[in-house]
Amino acid sequence: MPRPDLSDRSSVPAPVLQRPRTSYIVVRQEDVWFIRFEGEEYGPYRTEREAKLFAIDAAHLLAEQGEATQVLMLDESGELRPAWTHGQDPYPPRL
Repeated sequence: MPRPDLSDRSSVPAPVLQRPRTSYIVVRQEDVWFIRFEGEEYGPYRTEREAKLFAIDAAHLLAEQGEATQVLMLDESGELRPAWTHGQDPYPPRL
């Protein structure tokens, strides 16, 4: 059986490496909301919508400086889920 020619790499697509995204995490504590970013906590915000909008605005401004950013929500089960990702979701957001 002949061996495949691995020297011809023209048909093999180059892998696309994604750099990690800088995350803003929106969390609920009691009856108010906070944004966690780089070990700091910002808030309180009265509603989830208000906290999410502030986090998206901050993430968008950082993304304008070349940083890959996203906003995550911490749900009641402790799972993080994406709420907004720069380059994938519209800005301004339609909340």
